[in-house]
Amino acid sequence: MTELTTMKAIAELVPKGARVLDLGCGDGALLEHLVRERGCTGYGVELDDANVLACTRRGVNVLQLNLEDGLAIFGDNSFDVVLQIDTLQHLRNAETMLRETARIGKQGVVAFPNFAHWQNRLSVLRGRMPVTRRLPYQWYDTPNIRVGTYKDFEVLATKNRLRIRDSFGLQNGQVVRSLPNLLATTAVFHIEHG
Repeated sequence: MTELTTMKAIAELVPKGARVLDLGCGDGALLEHLVRERGCTGYGVELDDANVLACTRRGVNVLQLNLEDGLAIFGDNSFDVVLQIDTLQHLRNAETMLRETARIGKQGVVAFPNFAHWQNRLSVLRGRMPVTRRLPYQWYDTPNIRVGTYKDFEVLATKNRLRIRDSFGLQNGQVVRSLPNLLATTAVFHIEHG
């Protein structure tokens, strides 16, 4: 998710000058944007060698870690904001990582593909798993090990005693506040301790 309009919508949730940890930072584009446009500092965490190299080339501080191994190296409230942008759906320990996000960050921003988008629902009604711009893989070769919906995350946040400061959907980089579970391909949540 590196489209500029999407990055800007997510970046607006991050206070200027914040110390940021970007979990599963990919090529570092979002963190680079936050440093350049919002005066933030921080680190990305990434496992993939090519993405770590891309971060380095961008001048983004990056740690090569496997998120499945946990985040014990970071203390409580080490960062102002912890980002999980298109990360949660790839993790086996998604709930644990969500709790870790809340532990090490004063705030968190989580975004993931919203499986309840109307196009996905239509695909399933036709008997097929969706293949869309947001979910571009076939069911048998997807890197996503789970799918979730906007509403599912609300339940998970409540279960883990997290307060949702703001939430919305994104559709083609545009913010969707009306019926985001149905009309948005991406769910975005700004969370903090409950």
